[in-house]
Amino acid sequence: MSDSSRDTAEGAGWGTLERGEYKKLMPPRVEKLSWLNPRTLWAARNGVVASWFGDPTGRTRSRWVAQRQAAGAPADKVIRRDSEDSFSFMVIGDTGEGDDSQYAVVPGFLKVGQGTDFAVLASDVIYPVGSADDYGTKFFQPYQDYPAPIYAIPGNHDWYEDLGAFMRVFCDDAPPLAPEPGPRPLTRAWLRSLLWHRPRATDGQHLDEARQLRSAPDQRAVQPGPYWAIDAGPVRIIGIDTGLLGTLDAEQGAWLREVSQGPRPKVLVTGSPLYVDGEHHPCPIDGGGTVDEIVRDPEHHYVAAIGGDIHNYQRYPVRLDDGRTFQYVVSGGGGAFMHATHIIPRVDIAGVTEQDFRCYPLRGDSLAFYSGLYGRRLRLRRFFTLTEAEATAVIAERLGITPARAPGPDARVTWRTRLVASLLGAGGRPDRTSRFRLPVRKIYTSLFSPGSATYSPPFFKSFLRLDVTPEAIRLRCFAATGNRAQELHPPVEDEVVIPLT
Repeated sequence: MSDSSRDTAEGAGWGTLERGEYKKLMPPRVEKLSWLNPRTLWAARNGVVASWFGDPTGRTRSRWVAQRQAAGAPADKVIRRDSEDSFSFMVIGDTGEGDDSQYAVVPGFLKVGQGTDFAVLASDVIYPVGSADDYGTKFFQPYQDYPAPIYAIPGNHDWYEDLGAFMRVFCDDAPPLAPEPGPRPLTRAWLRSLLWHRPRATDGQHLDEARQLRSAPDQRAVQPGPYWAIDAGPVRIIGIDTGLLGTLDAEQGAWLREVSQGPRPKVLVTGSPLYVDGEHHPCPIDGGGTVDEIVRDPEHHYVAAIGGDIHNYQRYPVRLDDGRTFQYVVSGGGGAFMHATHIIPRVDIAGVTEQDFRCYPLRGDSLAFYSGLYGRRLRLRRFFTLTEAEATAVIAERLGITPARAPGPDARVTWRTRLVASLLGAGGRPDRTSRFRLPVRKIYTSLFSPGSATYSPPFFKSFLRLDVTPEAIRLRCFAATGNRAQELHPPVEDEVVIPLT
């Protein structure tokens, strides 16, 4: 087994390592996506518009579901696969930027994915706005050599053009929705309609051509809608669509309660993680209740909840009131820019402590990555850039933890390393968190991180493989750095065995 980031700096991708061969998979010309570009932000405005003038996602989703049922999709939205009692599947989240950070994941994903029965894309299949024109280079081309079906749940970015392209690709080329009557003038809905981003009339002209890259019969997957359940072997995998604002409409909530019944063990896949960055986000359902209440109910027999949206890996093993240990997982490191982990404060939530918590990249690697990035951007490399050892040491001091990978005897914590860590929003201990530091972390997450793309290793990407038997699920998080060593032997960054009996 190859070294992971928890073992050595080389296992994390640092050092003078050979770059991987992922660029051979990429198209000749790649448009580099910048989240600081005003044109990108304006195109992706629907989430902000919905938060100001009301969210139409639930109504639009209901119309999509009704249209699929009229076309013959099963009313219960369950995909029944003829799987053995033991089978495997992949989970990869937040994939579709179409640049180096996405394609660097592909060699390891294909290698680890050998022999798996299917894959699930967890949130944000296509950036920035889910356009059909982007599916060729951001879905069909990178995964053309994955031989099994790929199912998906949409993220907020897939909803920025009302989910039309997603439905065409994953739901049997669903036709466009019929237009609704226009809203009354001078209402909130009318104002929303004036600002709403919609797809171009010519969007998707080359989609049929792109489909040929994944046209083998064994690659075909048809979903009953944007949310679904898969019965495979001894488990049921349930994928929910949290729309633009991370909530469920009442209709989908009622469906979730229905398909959660019964003794079959279940795994939830969601576009909005329920535990993330040391915080609990239970995911409200219109009309009352939360998604977390449903998955915690012992009569529903859930064993794990895996969420995308946040572009890294995190795991929280929460001990529930009935004595079960429930695995809450964040898996959004499949191809978009990296959301920092060094902003996560020392974990102490729902009985989960630092000894139980896992994340990738490690906080020190995250801080070193961003210090180098902003050292280059600000032309302050000598001052701003921290070595991985310096970053690991200052994170250990701020959080009062023993790092998973020792920083080495020469790593010193100085006023400079402390200042850089503070400027980059590094987390701290809960008992030392001031009222000022929390807003700083929020500002850092929303402003600095989304513009922080990079085009050279290490990328600190990740994906999951889940191996299912009647007794247990073995969940492993694999790393993809963009270096050749990790392409040939993708390192395991985290592993847990989840009992089913």
